[in-house]
Amino acid sequence: MSAARRPPWLPAVTLAALMLAMSASPPRAEQTVDPGTAEPSLSLECRVPGAQLYTAARLGAVQAALAEKRPIKLLAIGGSAAPGASASYPAKLEAALERALPKVDVVIDHRGLPGEIASGAAERLRTMVVEAEPDLIVWQVGTHDAIARVDADAFESALSEAVAWIRSHGIDVVLVDPIYTASMAADADYNRIVEAVRTVATQQKVPLVRRYEALHYLSSRIDRGEGHFLGRQFRLNDLGLRCMAEHVALTIVTSLAKTEAPADPKAAPAAPPLTGTQRAPG
Repeated sequence: MSAARRPPWLPAVTLAALMLAMSASPPRAEQTVDPGTAEPSLSLECRVPGAQLYTAARLGAVQAALAEKRPIKLLAIGGSAAPGASASYPAKLEAALERALPKVDVVIDHRGLPGEIASGAAERLRTMVVEAEPDLIVWQVGTHDAIARVDADAFESALSEAVAWIRSHGIDVVLVDPIYTASMAADADYNRIVEAVRTVATQQKVPLVRRYEALHYLSSRIDRGEGHFLGRQFRLNDLGLRCMAEHVALTIVTSLAKTEAPADPKAAPAAPPLTGTQRAPG
C-alpha cells in the first residue's frame, strides 16, 4: 500500500471515505441484492446489511498506529496459505484495505492454520505473534473445530484465553466466524461453535465479522446458492474470498470510527515486550 500517512485527525472520518471509495467497485450481473437494505459500501455481489455482517468494537492499537503515522502491521491467520484460491486472500484483503484506508500503509502477514483447532493452535499462535509483532490479528476461526466435532465449551474457553492473551500484549483482534454451508445449517454442533465465536467476541469486546450470517444472506439471493462462493472442503472460492476481504475491511473501518484517537501517543504506556519464553494458554 502507499507509504504516505494520514494526519492524526483523519481516522474519525474514514467510514464516510470507505463508503464512497468501495461503492465504486464494478457491479456484476450474477448478484441480485436489494440496494435499499444491503450495505452500499461493498461491491454489489458482496453486499450484506450491516446488522448481519459485523459487530464493531474499539481497535486501540490500530488507532495508535495511525496517530503515530506508522504502518499498520496486520497478521491474518486461519484458512490456508497453500497454493490455490486461498493464497489470493492477502492480496484481496490489501486491495480492500487500500480502498478503505487510503494513504495508510498496511503490512499483511498471512499464515494458515489448516485443519488445526483453536485448542491446539495456542503454541503456534504464540510463535506467530512473537515473530510478526502485529498491531492487529484477523483470525478466521471455528470452521475446522466445528467439522472435527470439538466440544463447544472447550473450544470457547480455549479461544477466549487465546484472545485475552493477545489483547494483554496490546494487540487488537478481529474474529471471523465459521463458513456457512446449507449442509451444516441444521447441525446443532456446528451452530454451537458459531455461537461460541460470537460469545467470545462479545465477552472480549473485539470486532466480529459474521461470515456465517453474511454467506447465508448472500447464498439465499443467488440461484447457485452457496456454490457461488464456496469451493471444495469448506473453502471459499475466489469470489467468496473477495467478499470476505471486503467484509473484514468494512468491519475494521467501522470499528476505527468508534475508537477515540489517543491524546498523546508518546504518553501511552508501552505494551509488554513479546519474548520467545511467553506462552499463550492452551
